[in-house]
Amino acid sequence: MPSSQISGKAYHDATKHSYLSVQLDPNYVDASTQPSSFKVYPKFYRRVKLNLNNPVHSFISLTSAITLEKVYKDGPYKLRVNPSAGALYPTEVYVQIRGIEGIVDGIYHLEIENNCLTLIYELIDDGLESYIIPGKCINGFIFLISCVYYRSSWKYQNRSMRYCLLDSGHHLGAIAASAFLHNRDIQLIFDFDKLTLNLDLGFENKEFITACAVLGEIQDKKIRSLRLKVPFVSGTDYFESNQFIEDAYQATTQQKSRQQKLEYPQFDFDRDKFYQTVWDRRSIRRFRKEAISQEDYLYVVQQLQQSIPTENYEEIEIYSVVHRVGGMTPGLYRGTHLVKTGNFSEKTGYLCINQAIARDGAVTLFFVSDYLNYQTAMQIAGFLGQRLYLTSNYLGIQCSGIGAYYDDETQELLETNKDVLYGMVIGI
Repeated sequence: MPSSQISGKAYHDATKHSYLSVQLDPNYVDASTQPSSFKVYPKFYRRVKLNLNNPVHSFISLTSAITLEKVYKDGPYKLRVNPSAGALYPTEVYVQIRGIEGIVDGIYHLEIENNCLTLIYELIDDGLESYIIPGKCINGFIFLISCVYYRSSWKYQNRSMRYCLLDSGHHLGAIAASAFLHNRDIQLIFDFDKLTLNLDLGFENKEFITACAVLGEIQDKKIRSLRLKVPFVSGTDYFESNQFIEDAYQATTQQKSRQQKLEYPQFDFDRDKFYQTVWDRRSIRRFRKEAISQEDYLYVVQQLQQSIPTENYEEIEIYSVVHRVGGMTPGLYRGTHLVKTGNFSEKTGYLCINQAIARDGAVTLFFVSDYLNYQTAMQIAGFLGQRLYLTSNYLGIQCSGIGAYYDDETQELLETNKDVLYGMVIGI
């Protein structure tokens, strides 16, 4: 086994749940101590208020927009186009814009709470390209996804390394959805010099880059690295370091992913309906134990099999535990192939830390991988998760991600020795 794979797997294994581990450490937190979930630069920074009637502004805004605000006893929760484990939203978005009329060439922070772009670095002959695609220049957009990991580790401790990467994948999926709605093609890039970029962005140990998405005209032109360090602003109001997460990120950042030919997906969604789906997407918390149609289920599977627009790739194998799909035998499926028959609804409910949604939904899905690059695999799992959310919601089917499950026992049910990266459930 390659050493890079051992490294990623070792950190994954160290965050496994078991029935015993959950009982010994139920992990209760005081909600009043939650760190802030929005990063804001000082008021004197130049800002561009995003106007949804402007196609460029609309495209950028929809990658991260707040879609609903709920008020609970411990305060308001602002839900966004991208789901997040525990609604903690560790991801931040930075956008390099070059050659777009009406916008100064620069690196901007997407200030989600106020729906604006904050200019944090003005470009001259330098830019992000030198870290990501050396020797090239992009007239268009480079979206950087970063994680302010303490927002998640505050609650989930070491296992939040998984959730940060899954959330990053979901956020990439939200960018892809906005690109589709605005007739743009994006390319995801996972393998690049993240460590140097973190340093030049001044992130210290409080934030780290996970991936990027590029779109626009790519030219052969040498762009030099950032001539100045970018002023740093913390993404939380207070911070407690987690050495495990910082070590895991460092160890898995420099691993190379498997490679594939770049291909773009071909979706046939009605754009108006899909636009509304993006705005209305929610994580369901209860199912009515009703069946979905086989036609709808197979359509969902078909969309999950569409190309992922990246050259850096890790294959994700999807197992489906079918509980209630009209015309389909209940049981465990790998893709559309029936592995074993049986009613496993109670079993999946137990495996997913006794969450009723995993028992009461129509299908519980598990994403597994035999990866080389752990970061890439987890983010692609999250990217597919966003695709599953939007496709199922588009059909009127509810969906929820499940990051907590008994790892080893889930592998036993699936009869696989590959790592289980993510669980999801769909139903009515």
